[in-house]
Amino acid sequence: MVRRLRVYPDTSVFGAPFDAEFADASEPFWRAVRAGRFDVLVSGLTVSEVEKAPETVRRLLGEIPAGCRRDLVSGPEAEELAEAFLAHGALSRSMANDALHIALAIVGGADLLLSWNFKHMVNVRRIRLFHAVAVELGYTPIDIRTPKEVGET
Repeated sequence: MVRRLRVYPDTSVFGAPFDAEFADASEPFWRAVRAGRFDVLVSGLTVSEVEKAPETVRRLLGEIPAGCRRDLVSGPEAEELAEAFLAHGALSRSMANDALHIALAIVGGADLLLSWNFKHMVNVRRIRLFHAVAVELGYTPIDIRTPKEVGET
């Protein structure tokens, strides 16, 4: 049996189906999620951010099949990694939640972090810094992509 890809969608991925710019590119990913093709890692941080969104966005959390949802809890390990990202200048302090999303995905064992945040996450310069810090601290770097790149695989 082939292991399902473990994906960590950040909050932008939940809002994208309701944004004209990203809706068409997001729908194949969400179809694949509903079909159970991925293990979806969901952090408490993601839940707290999504809970502030409109009902249509919040509903997507419930559309992740129970057998495919893996809940992640933030702890000292992820918080220390996020702090290292900030200390090395990968992100500014005002983007601490983005650093924590990446750290949670890495510590939680995600194969991919998915995001539509091109400024702070899906950004080659920043990804190189995230990888350098992760490796320096003994972690495997994470692949950061858009949902469009995984589609319905």
